[in-house]
Amino acid sequence: MPAIEHDIKDVSLAPQGKKRIDWAEREMPVLRLIRERFRNEQPLKGVRLIACAHITTETANLARTLQAGGAESLLIASNPLSTQDDVAASLVVDCGIPVFAMKGETTDTYRRHVQTALEFEPAIIIDDGSDVVATMIKEKPELAKKIVGTTEETTTGIVRLQAMETAGVLTFPSIAVNNAQTKHFFDNRYGTGQSTLDGIIRATNILLAGRNLVVVGYGWCGKGVSMRARGMGANVIITEVDPIKAVEAVMDGFRVMPISAAASIGDIFVTVTGNRHVIDREHFAKMKDGAIVCNSGHFDLELNLVALRELSGEPTQVRPFVEEYKLKNGNRVMVLGEGRLINLAAAEGHPASVMDMSFANQALSVEYLVKKKGELKPGVHLLPVEVDQEIASLKLRALGMSIDTLTSEQLEYMGSWETGT
Repeated sequence: MPAIEHDIKDVSLAPQGKKRIDWAEREMPVLRLIRERFRNEQPLKGVRLIACAHITTETANLARTLQAGGAESLLIASNPLSTQDDVAASLVVDCGIPVFAMKGETTDTYRRHVQTALEFEPAIIIDDGSDVVATMIKEKPELAKKIVGTTEETTTGIVRLQAMETAGVLTFPSIAVNNAQTKHFFDNRYGTGQSTLDGIIRATNILLAGRNLVVVGYGWCGKGVSMRARGMGANVIITEVDPIKAVEAVMDGFRVMPISAAASIGDIFVTVTGNRHVIDREHFAKMKDGAIVCNSGHFDLELNLVALRELSGEPTQVRPFVEEYKLKNGNRVMVLGEGRLINLAAAEGHPASVMDMSFANQALSVEYLVKKKGELKPGVHLLPVEVDQEIASLKLRALGMSIDTLTSEQLEYMGSWETGT
């Protein structure tokens, strides 16, 4: 039994976890290059850091990178169903990193782990949904004085941070990692697009071709899901509240309508908004028999499951990660993964090659916060564009590709105004 503190399912799973972490590392060349530099330069030496994240093979490689840079880290899960227990075991046994996470943990256990993380008294918080930051501000505000800065992985978390900033309670800098171009263009679009459908198919083994698939929200995640679903033959319908995104969806070739209209014709529903109850009581009541509903946004509250239970009573599990709700009108609604992130509840999350860029952003954001300690104002910040471009350049190099550079004449022209027609 390892001597370090932990709360995981089974330490004997460590050998299997290590193999899977090493396999993912093969697809993460950018993070590997950063790790080599971190090991030599030690930019995070002595920094106490907690990460609230999905405990997956990709996150393990981020944890390895931060450790190589000298950080003293502790990890907790950011979602009750996203932990890969063998990975958690390997981080404890092979890396000596305290981990408090297990797949299927209760809400009470999750909250206890958040408290454990805060008791670590970190200088840096890597958050995924802003639960740790919000809990600290509400329950342990004295710890905020020790915070150098935080990073946030998700759209949902950034919305919460912006609300904290507006309320005047965000007293430290936070890097909006999700808003880096090398994060949301790739992670949200290609990662969520593929992994969401992977989770749906693993949970149900259904054919997508010919089905009406309703995507609720046309942000970067919604675009990715829609693109991939259309590629597999689904008839994709978009619901939106933003007229600009709705027009974009129309121009991209998708049908657009209100969720109240889509509810009765959809075969499969996927929510990716980051908002509350985007599929609500009246929408469930309209659904056809056998409709499949899932969420790929951060929190399960995108689906009003309380209202669904009131319409149907307690569900019956008919397959792993599939619960059948029988409505009083006789129709059955299938909810996948308890309404939690379907790509992590029923599948393995994003491919490692996508998370390579996302976690490169995280590693460099942590380094940036440490370097700029005391210089950044409280509030939500973007990672500097040159860091974003550095990550993209490293990715191209890892892929064996090169691009053009501007000549001195072109640079001069782009900076001048005299030359015209």
